[in-house]
Amino acid sequence: MRRLGLGSYACAWQLNAGCMDAAGLIRRAQELGLHVVQIADNIPLHQADSKQISVIRDVADRAGIELELGLRGLSERKIEEYIQLCGACNSRTLRAVIDAPGYEPPPAEVVRVVRAIVPRLRDAGVTLALENHDRFRARVLSAIISEIADAHVGICLDTANSFGALEGPEQIVETLGPQTVSLHIKDFIVVREPHQMGFRISGAPAGKGMLDVRCLLERLGSLGATGTVILELWPPPESTLEETAAKEKRWCEESIRYLRTLIAD
Repeated sequence: MRRLGLGSYACAWQLNAGCMDAAGLIRRAQELGLHVVQIADNIPLHQADSKQISVIRDVADRAGIELELGLRGLSERKIEEYIQLCGACNSRTLRAVIDAPGYEPPPAEVVRVVRAIVPRLRDAGVTLALENHDRFRARVLSAIISEIADAHVGICLDTANSFGALEGPEQIVETLGPQTVSLHIKDFIVVREPHQMGFRISGAPAGKGMLDVRCLLERLGSLGATGTVILELWPPPESTLEETAAKEKRWCEESIRYLRTLIAD
């Protein structure tokens, strides 16, 4: 895993503030010297028209940026919709969060949905990367991928999401590493609340938190993980959205500088 990229969830506050859109995200990646951008569900491309998609593709082509797409809510209809968008954006990777509001399918339904769409993934040359995202434990996700058993379906491994399923980075890496086709670097800190009654997990710039990124990359490499390394961030909000967006921008720049010391693509 040696191609470093920028994810739209590394710029979520800036997107919310209206000071960035998909084209701006691509230009930011170009400014940072990156060659991969993952446009996830916080930029809902399925709501864009063909002209807007064409503009995004043109901006990426001119910048020499490879696009990866992302969806939320794993259904046959949504995957098919995004496979078509992958074709329009020349994307070979489609990251997917399984759950959506009001939709939490059991493992058997996930297997059924993905198996039904595998022929389309093969024909399109797109790899579907299911993200660990709170609800399913790593062993359940691993069993889903093993049951589907196709090279065009793997794991998008996020280094922080599985805290929601009471699992830390070491556990998910050991379980999901061999099936990983995309990686989200999301650094974090865990601190005890000042009142001593509990802990708080919050984001940190890459290299400034508790995640041992060097060891993570080495271990994933030894387990045969493939794909790109995408930066995501969880900056706690400041008093205004503008201040938060500015902090996020600083964190992004700082994180990429650090990751460049580990990933030379």
